[in-house]
Amino acid sequence: MTQEEIRPECDRVGYSYKTRGRTISEADIIFHAGQTGDLFPAHLDAEAASKTPYGQRIAHGTLTLSIAMGLKFDTDLSKGLRISYGYDRVRYRKPVFIGDTISVDVEVTSCEMDPKRKGVRRIIETMNVVNQRGESVMSADHVLIRWV
Repeated sequence: MTQEEIRPECDRVGYSYKTRGRTISEADIIFHAGQTGDLFPAHLDAEAASKTPYGQRIAHGTLTLSIAMGLKFDTDLSKGLRISYGYDRVRYRKPVFIGDTISVDVEVTSCEMDPKRKGVRRIIETMNVVNQRGESVMSADHVLIRWV
């Protein structure tokens, strides 16, 4: 067998899983605003947000992405070290509100040897972030690399 053929189950195209959920709190939004400097009123000002099409405060898209990233990471290094290389096609599909619980449906959609780096495999996991109502609120392709 070649190195390309020998790989953990979690790197095989079609492998999928669902993460645990996490509820978005007002504190999450306030801390994220402070960390990033994104003080847009739709995130922080209940009165101003009530006049938007959403009618209430919404979580930052980058907060949703950050929490989704944390939900999908496995800390079990016995499965091998996979490093985030970046995100492609990030789309914020619906607003996330205070009190919403999000989880991530993940599927490996590509796994191949990296043409630019010898001994490195490139894996793409397609992420679909859903709320407690099953609505897709965000999607992205997460590109990871693993040394073989």
